[in-house]
Amino acid sequence: MTDDATLSSRRGVLRVALVAGGTFALGFELPSCTPTKLPSPAGGDFAPNAWIRITTTDRILFALDRVEMGQGTTTSHATLVAEELDVDPKRLEVVAAPAERAYDNPDPQLGFQITGGSSSVRESFLPLRRAGATAREMLRRAGATKWGVPVDECVAKDGEVHHERTGRRAKYGDVATVAAGLPVPSDVPLKAPAAFRFIGKHVDRLDARTKVDGSGTYGIDVKLPGMLTAIVVRSPTIGGKLISFEPTKAKAQPGVVDVVRIPSGVAIVATSYFRARAAEKHLETTWDAGKTMSTESLRKAYHERLDRSADVVGSHGSLSNALGAASRVVEARYEVPYLAHATLEPQNATVHLHDGACDIWAPTQAPGLAKEAARRITGLPYEKIRVHTTMIGGGFGRRLAQDYVIEALHLADRTRHLGKPVKIIWSREDDLANDPYRPMSAHALRGGVGKDGRISGWFHRIVSQSIVAQIGRDWAPAIPPNGMPQMLKLALGRTAGALYATNAMTDTSSHEGAADLGYAGSFAAFRAEYAPVDTGVPVGFWRSVGHSENAFVVESFIDELAHAAKQDPLAFRLAHLPEGSRYRAVLELAAAKAEWSNPTKPGIFRGIALSKAFQSYCAQVAEVSVEGHAVRVHRVVAAVDCGLVVNPDIVRAQVEGAIAFGLSAALHQAITIEHGRVRETNFHELKLLRMHEMPVVEVHIVESHEPPTGIGEPGVPPIAPAVANAIFAATGKRLRRLPLLAALKEALA
Repeated sequence: MTDDATLSSRRGVLRVALVAGGTFALGFELPSCTPTKLPSPAGGDFAPNAWIRITTTDRILFALDRVEMGQGTTTSHATLVAEELDVDPKRLEVVAAPAERAYDNPDPQLGFQITGGSSSVRESFLPLRRAGATAREMLRRAGATKWGVPVDECVAKDGEVHHERTGRRAKYGDVATVAAGLPVPSDVPLKAPAAFRFIGKHVDRLDARTKVDGSGTYGIDVKLPGMLTAIVVRSPTIGGKLISFEPTKAKAQPGVVDVVRIPSGVAIVATSYFRARAAEKHLETTWDAGKTMSTESLRKAYHERLDRSADVVGSHGSLSNALGAASRVVEARYEVPYLAHATLEPQNATVHLHDGACDIWAPTQAPGLAKEAARRITGLPYEKIRVHTTMIGGGFGRRLAQDYVIEALHLADRTRHLGKPVKIIWSREDDLANDPYRPMSAHALRGGVGKDGRISGWFHRIVSQSIVAQIGRDWAPAIPPNGMPQMLKLALGRTAGALYATNAMTDTSSHEGAADLGYAGSFAAFRAEYAPVDTGVPVGFWRSVGHSENAFVVESFIDELAHAAKQDPLAFRLAHLPEGSRYRAVLELAAAKAEWSNPTKPGIFRGIALSKAFQSYCAQVAEVSVEGHAVRVHRVVAAVDCGLVVNPDIVRAQVEGAIAFGLSAALHQAITIEHGRVRETNFHELKLLRMHEMPVVEVHIVESHEPPTGIGEPGVPPIAPAVANAIFAATGKRLRRLPLLAALKEALA
């Protein structure tokens, strides 16, 4: 590692950039550190890279560096390696990779070990195939060396090396030791798509059995010898601060071991979760109230901010000329509420500080962030910190935040004298009251329709909080090399947060899908503006991030303009999209499969919507009936283009799940605030879609040879506007607020 003087003299230029999807990225030109490596293989095992290990007993181990949270990375990533290694994916024993820099997300927009932004397959497609191909070529050379024959005569197939001229064959494990002694090639050939055996085909999910038989370990399942369990009593209001607490009565309760103050509140440590929870009512606390805002006061402030100009985030042409020449100008305002992630597995983390080391067990989407937090809080060197990533009971972006891990780290640090591992578990009420929510937003739009029936000008102003301004402090320190001094890392975090908070750098996650509008190229004039606000409410990345809000607004307003132009909503959209575009392909496929041009059954009405998110395209048609205040979504037809597909069944499952997730939010969900408190406490108030509400879902995949793109999130954005547009077709009521059932009730009042 270079010293600080060398570091200063080199081109230590920090490049701070926010990229699509709301990801905070720091790029560096700094001297690199030696990457952390996996332990050396034992007994002649073969480990050509960080992902693959083949033992002399013919076991094939695959280190999964992206978290499995139901999106199928266990299967998709194993398939990528197995394809080039030429073995059935079922042969791979998948283990969670440790938190090491070797597993940093290769997306240049990211910079540490993280699963998010629908980047897993997109960014792993080539690296994991190269990893498998490297192992394959080295095994072929090992076979040739073993038999003393030219390597060109050896073929790797079905987990064996074959010398077809003599009929000899050897299992991969039989030549593992020889392969381990060979140099690692810098360049290896990859299979042509025509030769794929597993990519693009059905492969059974490799994690299915562990979920069915209960053998899979989620964070909340972690049990360690002597482990203690804790709850945290936090401020009842947003931003509240602890003034004082009296622990005597709580400490006297059965099973309570200690009561400890940590930065987020007061932790009650006990021999079980329920004993800790039972002691909570005996803890006396005094709080500074913090924020006393309400949803209504925030709505008023947002609309006042909409009346003032904001920073331009996308534009072309003269808007005043375009709107002035329009035969019809439509204006509208839209609102989207705060939303909680509501993962079915509440937040939890287990930490054990022992023998000068730190072990963390957590259902985290960002092991790299967890490790950086441990370095900061415990003061231990990186090599003494181990993150054991468990299965995740719902991520949706919630577990990108590390607040629950940070709590467990602080608690472990302050209970070192107990010498035992400590697990923190949040209740559902804790979770909903302390989530980093999807931001609330307000939107002002103005659109002009010309005499030709086409959009002439489009204006869209957004008022919302910046997610990156909040998370930048935590994310920035995890990106540079481990050898960078901690003080500099922390300074980078403060700088990043300040830049986004002041809009010196624009948080694109707030206006994605609006500033880069797919229709905009056909408009004579286009202008998108963004105004960041700071309400003090914690916010974070929610599945599909800004697209989940902006698609509702954009696609509903497109429908408004189609109605103003007296045109069919599908035909109107197609008229504003380039011929042969991927936008058109998904829109036309969804419409064809939904039989858009044919009449529906009596009482059934259709709505359509389109979105591009995380480089993938998705269109959806919703078939809806409305009776009074009741809305029933009967059927959703979706078309998706996510490039070359690794596993079509997983793609369909992800779109189906995204529709269920998005429909819950669209129909039912909002986080509301009264006197600084979150009103919703559990699922009786923040309702999830019930089984009887789930529509029939059809998913159609556009065949593509383009590189793979994201699929975990693109199915979410179109569902809310598709349903809202169908409700308009049924009732003539244009719903400009979410959730839709509350908005419909208000419209019909």
